Amino acid sequence: MSRAAEAAIAASYKALKEDFVSNLTGGEIGEINYVTAVAPAAVVLWSVLQSRQSFFKPYTPLAFAVDFLLNVAAILLATTLYANSPILLNTSLLALAALVYVLPKQSAPKKVKLPPSKETKDAEANPLPKKQFLTTYRGTMMVITSIAILAVDFKIFPRRFAKVENWGTSLMDVGVGSFVFSAGVVAARPILKEKLAGKSTSLSTRLYRSIRHSLPLLVLGLIRLYSVKGLDYAEHVTEYGVHWNFFFTLGFLPPFLALFQSAFEYVPSYAGLAILLGIAYQAALEFTSLKAYILTAPRTDLLSQNREGVFSFFGYLAVFLAGQSTGMVVIPRTARKNLLLTLAAWSGVWILLFVLSTNYKYGLSLSVSRRLANLPYFLWIAAFNSTQILAFCAVETLFFPGLSKASPPNQKEEEEVYKASTSRVLEAFNRNGLFIFLVANLMTGAVNLTVPTLHVTDLEAMGILVGHAVVVTGLAVGLDIYDISIKL
Repeated sequence: MSRAAEAAIAASYKALKEDFVSNLTGGEIGEINYVTAVAPAAVVLWSVLQSRQSFFKPYTPLAFAVDFLLNVAAILLATTLYANSPILLNTSLLALAALVYVLPKQSAPKKVKLPPSKETKDAEANPLPKKQFLTTYRGTMMVITSIAILAVDFKIFPRRFAKVENWGTSLMDVGVGSFVFSAGVVAARPILKEKLAGKSTSLSTRLYRSIRHSLPLLVLGLIRLYSVKGLDYAEHVTEYGVHWNFFFTLGFLPPFLALFQSAFEYVPSYAGLAILLGIAYQAALEFTSLKAYILTAPRTDLLSQNREGVFSFFGYLAVFLAGQSTGMVVIPRTARKNLLLTLAAWSGVWILLFVLSTNYKYGLSLSVSRRLANLPYFLWIAAFNSTQILAFCAVETLFFPGLSKASPPNQKEEEEVYKASTSRVLEAFNRNGLFIFLVANLMTGAVNLTVPTLHVTDLEAMGILVGHAVVVTGLAVGLDIYDISIKL
């Protein structure tokens, strides 16, 4: 075969792949909720196994296998083989949990009660402890993201789960926003530390720190840009633009947040600022030519070529601020009943605002658009993630009440209880989340460059996806076992 013929075939396949992820309309929010509910359902089963049978202590190869099956494989099944029947998968997981729960509980060895020590003071002096439900939330988000970025290239992954072209909702659309929201949640920790220490950081220092944090992400964005263009990799231009990619969005968030912190003198609520920003951006879309420019303008210069990435950034900034608002609530040590009530209240607020923004009869009758990252999209992401965090918090409170104590016995015991009640797999994904996400992206690229993903059978696709999940999970857990943290 001549080089010209090979080039023509490659160009034809590239166009076919681009068409495969283009002009999609998504699916129903209800179905997305059923699919993503598999994660909390799997965590319920994991929690019953651990709290009733101490199944994951010690952490044997069998324990790792079951951990993987519950917290990784179940999510893979929900987005592929069980995509049309997620309720059946959820019901099966919860039925197994109920069965394990009624089995005789394994008796735990009695602990000798020690007198108060210096560790007690240390624990009480640490008002920002690690929270199991936050680790679980962020871990499951990283798992589904690492799976979906490859699964979307196979036909076994329903097209309604792939990113929507202009208007609508999909599983991957909520995944992108959830990544930003969860980053906002953990970004609240340094702010809380400053408040507790009674310190105030100057704008110049904040900018310096934020730029230092952003540089690795921007470099990754440039590497991805060069790789996509250099390898002639199939790309969906209307997702972010010709040159922009998700790493640039993540990279520009910290400096803008450093600038926005000055506004808290006038709007002391992160959620309030997020809502104001979302409304202001939506007003610009509705009352100027901005919406038409983003959706239909010719790509004649650098701005117009990357208009989706540039302007959707304001919507993602609102999402990030909403995540920070949630982090300010859930990270500090507080009474569990109050935390659950606060989370439930905020979930209700975000859901109500989303309904008001989209309802055609009583609201603004707006449509969700990830491409624009408009007001309904921002509110949907905030509502979804707040509810997910509430669900994981409720599971933790139910099965591991020792973690919800406002004043733990001592720091060492608190750490032991945290480790015993947290999935090793989800802890590992949470610990090196951004690095694992990068590796998953590289593996996705390698598969797409070597495998004709549109022409493989469902069985072959599942084999590749399971192998991908095993490698990514093995890397994450391996790094955790050797106590390696890679911060990007």
